Amino acid sequence: MKKALISDWYYINGGAEKVIHSINSIWDDFDHFALIDFLSKPDRDFILNGKKVKTSFIQMLPGSKQNHRKYLQLFPSAIERFDLNEYDLIISSSSSVAKGVFTRKDQLHICYCHSPMRYAWDLQEQYLKDAGLNTGLKAIYAKYVLKKIGKWDVANSKNVDFFIANSNHIAERIRKIYNRDSTVIYPPVDVNFFTLEEEKEDYYLTASRLVSYKKTQLIVEAFNQMPHLKLIVAGDGPEFQKLQKMANANIECVGFIDNLRLRSLLQKAKGFVFAAEEDFGIIPAESQACGTPVIAFGKGGALETVVENQTGIFFYEQTSQKIKEAVITFEQIIFSPQKIREHATKFSRERFENEMEVFVNEKCEVLKNR
Repeated sequence: MKKALISDWYYINGGAEKVIHSINSIWDDFDHFALIDFLSKPDRDFILNGKKVKTSFIQMLPGSKQNHRKYLQLFPSAIERFDLNEYDLIISSSSSVAKGVFTRKDQLHICYCHSPMRYAWDLQEQYLKDAGLNTGLKAIYAKYVLKKIGKWDVANSKNVDFFIANSNHIAERIRKIYNRDSTVIYPPVDVNFFTLEEEKEDYYLTASRLVSYKKTQLIVEAFNQMPHLKLIVAGDGPEFQKLQKMANANIECVGFIDNLRLRSLLQKAKGFVFAAEEDFGIIPAESQACGTPVIAFGKGGALETVVENQTGIFFYEQTSQKIKEAVITFEQIIFSPQKIREHATKFSRERFENEMEVFVNEKCEVLKNR
């Protein structure tokens, strides 16, 4: 059986890339496709076992390395141009357009869906604002493009044979937007790497790509009002300089950090603060694997990974005041690092790979019997 693995893009080593790494650990004979591939060699070796990726024409367009999203209107055309005729099994890992590849009825297409296309649906207004396309004629044209892509997104969902959702939250969105059922398989958390540390230090941590929808600014604003508490902000992105300028002396912005430094900071933090509405959210689960409790926005995937008052607490409005109140409440609770760690092992990489292998093998049997 010849296999193809389709990803939206490769340019960072994030949560979706951890899924790809695990899929490659189950089967080592995939051919890889993506709109773009700008991975560094260490990341390529980890995620793809050093394999090459067949990319689309967007790879060659000016500025695609710095900002590929400016070519959003070309994404559907680019993904549809991949020729997958020789493959029996196609797995797409998609939060954008990867699931839009053309397949035949005698091919098996399984989509691991991190989210329906965010900028066509729930994050459309945020996307337009961040891109500076929320006023004037540009806004009118951009909304037209997104509406057109949204229709395309729904139409090509019918080409997927089976959906896998990365959380119950996303399964519900797949049902609402695509009118399709899905099977939930939580993404892999490397609990063998993110190990328990019972001795905590006196600081809080937040870590993510610093883009607007992560709401890191609200966390910084909250800790600006609590000068007696230390916050470390890890990550890079468009908002880094803005956050660095607005942060008071009790807040340290450390920029991009590698996995070893991230693990060390997660292990020793007294709490991990997370303000985004995420589809699943791997970093809060990694924090819990280290025995570190989480203060999270009570919506989306966090409701499935954090147990209130046992492995963390929630706040239910994305405001700096609610984050501040949650931190004050958090300070009064005694958490058990061992119990937090025990809970996190439910999301292990081994569990993901076993569930994924069983699911795909079962569906391959369905293909044989067509």
